[in-house]
Amino acid sequence: MHTITAEFRIFPGKEAEAEAAMVKVVEAAMAAEPGLMKYIWNRGIKDPLQVLVFEIYRDDEAREQHGGTPYLKEFQSHFGSVFDPASVKITRYGRVAAIDR
Repeated sequence: MHTITAEFRIFPGKEAEAEAAMVKVVEAAMAAEPGLMKYIWNRGIKDPLQVLVFEIYRDDEAREQHGGTPYLKEFQSHFGSVFDPASVKITRYGRVAAIDR
């Protein structure tokens, strides 16, 4: 399994548009990607403009499939108008141990 986190910021005043885009990409991925095991989108409690995405893929093939989907490309088109492209930080992890209930 492969885990990825993505962090970025919403531009002030774009919160509703951001949430709509986030829900849309999650719904599309849920319908089309059986290899995407977890896809959790979060907004900061203290800073609601901060977004943290937690992704777990079954394998590299599932991760690569996700990267080429039209709905992810559509979501990415919001960077620059809704999301701050300068704030993006993506990190890949390999699992060591877990509780998965």
